[in-house]
Amino acid sequence: MKKIVIFASGSGSNAENIILKLKENNTKVEFTIFTNNSKAKVLDRAEKLNVATQIFNKTELLEGFVLGKLKEIRPDLIVLAGFLLHLPMTITVAFPNKIINIHPALLPKYGGIGMYGNKIHEAVLANKEAETGITIHFVNEFYDNGAIIFQKSIPIISCTTYEMIADKIHSLEMAHFPNVIIDLLEKG
Repeated sequence: MKKIVIFASGSGSNAENIILKLKENNTKVEFTIFTNNSKAKVLDRAEKLNVATQIFNKTELLEGFVLGKLKEIRPDLIVLAGFLLHLPMTITVAFPNKIINIHPALLPKYGGIGMYGNKIHEAVLANKEAETGITIHFVNEFYDNGAIIFQKSIPIISCTTYEMIADKIHSLEMAHFPNVIIDLLEKG
C-alpha cells in the first residue's frame, strides 16, 4: 500500500478531491492530512473521510517535529494542496522528488514569494493575459522552482474578474491533480 501525506492550510477541497478520486480509481493508498491550521476545514473533511490528521505550528515545522513525523510515516508522495507555509530545506532534502505542489498559474509566470491564491489571479487579470492555467511541479527549497511535471492552460479572454479566473483554475485543479498523482504513484 502506498502512503500519501497531504499538506493543506484551508478548506481542503483539493485534498478531498484527491482522496475521493484515488479511491474511485481503486488506488490503494493510506492518507494522512498535515495542517498548520487547527481551525482548517480540511480537518472536517478528513474526519468525514476517516483520514488521519496531524496538526502542527510553524515552530514545529521549522524545528524538526514535522520532519520527524514524515520520517515515521515514510510517504511515497507528499502533496501540497493549498498549503501556505514554505517547507524548510530539511524536508525538501529528506524527500527529493517526492514532494509535489499545484500552482494556480503557468510557471514560471506568476510564481515566487507572495504569489499564491487570489493574488495570482488578480495579477493575471491586471496584466490582461489571454490564458492562464495550472502547474504541478516538484518542490525544492525555492518557491515554485522545482521541475515541472504537468501544465494545463485555459483561455481567460472572457474573464472580467479574478473570481472568474479562480473558478476556471479550480476546475482545472479538480480535473487534473488526482490524475497526475495516480501517474506518479504508478511510476513508483
